[in-house]
Amino acid sequence: MVTHVSDAPTLQKTPLHALLLERGGKMVAFAGYDMPVQYASGVLKEHLHTRAKAGLFDVSHMGQIALRPKSGDVRDAALALERLVPQDIVAVAPGRQRYAQFTNPAGGLLDDLMVANFGDHLFLVVNGACKAADEAHLREHLSDACAIEVLTDRALIALQGPKAASVLAKKCPEVPAMKFMEAGPRQVGGVACFVSRSGYTGEDGYEISIPAARAEDVVSALLDDPDVAPVGLGARDSLRLEAGLCLYGHDIGATTTPVEAALEWSVQKSRRSGGVRAGGFPGANVILPQFEQGAARRRVGLRPEGRAPVREGAPLFADAASADSIGAVTSGGFGPSLNAPIAMGYLPVSHAATGGLVYAEVRGQRLPLRICAMPFVPHNYKR
Repeated sequence: MVTHVSDAPTLQKTPLHALLLERGGKMVAFAGYDMPVQYASGVLKEHLHTRAKAGLFDVSHMGQIALRPKSGDVRDAALALERLVPQDIVAVAPGRQRYAQFTNPAGGLLDDLMVANFGDHLFLVVNGACKAADEAHLREHLSDACAIEVLTDRALIALQGPKAASVLAKKCPEVPAMKFMEAGPRQVGGVACFVSRSGYTGEDGYEISIPAARAEDVVSALLDDPDVAPVGLGARDSLRLEAGLCLYGHDIGATTTPVEAALEWSVQKSRRSGGVRAGGFPGANVILPQFEQGAARRRVGLRPEGRAPVREGAPLFADAASADSIGAVTSGGFGPSLNAPIAMGYLPVSHAATGGLVYAEVRGQRLPLRICAMPFVPHNYKR
């Protein structure tokens, strides 16, 4: 008998892999990991369960990194990180976190990330597909000021939905008092974890970093709650699309600036022209003028006029007969909460006004889409 060895790279497994298989996870390759795309109930029901109760997501493929200041002063780590991101990291108080982006010299985005201040160091969560490059980027530019520790022995889960607080309170009574974007060490069922009140679904919820050796214990206890269902990558994508949130490598990337991506809100005034620590990050000479003058194109929300979904990559046209594309869809699909197709993409600012009409080419047909405000479904964060 001849045994054939696959040329495909071996997929990594998260600390929760065996448990989620037992729970019926249908696994697919994602960011180098074997990850659940859905469970027995299917993407639609998982999506709606998260909006109504609480969904539990394994996001352990993402990178977790500690930046420890060599001086012992966390402000020095924050100042160092500001060399690489356009956000005000110094202003992130202990126990808080902030959304940020690594930029490149052209003003594009190398990755987007979360940055938390744990009092004596910064805790970063970066995208799974980018984590090796992000680590190298940090070591190249920040090793003079920080010890960079990649935390490989931790799982990461997201518990999202209107019942998330009441469910997690049974294991950690402190969490209902946390506000949106609060973060820090917490005991969850007697296990030392890192908990933030945040997520990527538009719902209230938490992200919980757990020591790998205890991850199954914590997650099994949460899944035993009748309000909690395991949710896969499929519903995670439809939830974040309804919330109008960018997916790195699709809606944002190395050729999109924060202004083009409609992420101006994420760059504080202190880092913009005239601010106390303006500039000093890669691509500032491209990004900062866009705050004053605008960018040539913009990420917009799109609602197809019919029932057919319009997928990523579909070219956009100014009218039904134009020969030349003016933009493209970057994310698209069905919005279960709306019972309708939704999408987002980039258009020239001259065609990006809310209420306008553009056309997507789908299988040789021009389908009308209405430009609309985002999010498609209102956010329910605990402010």
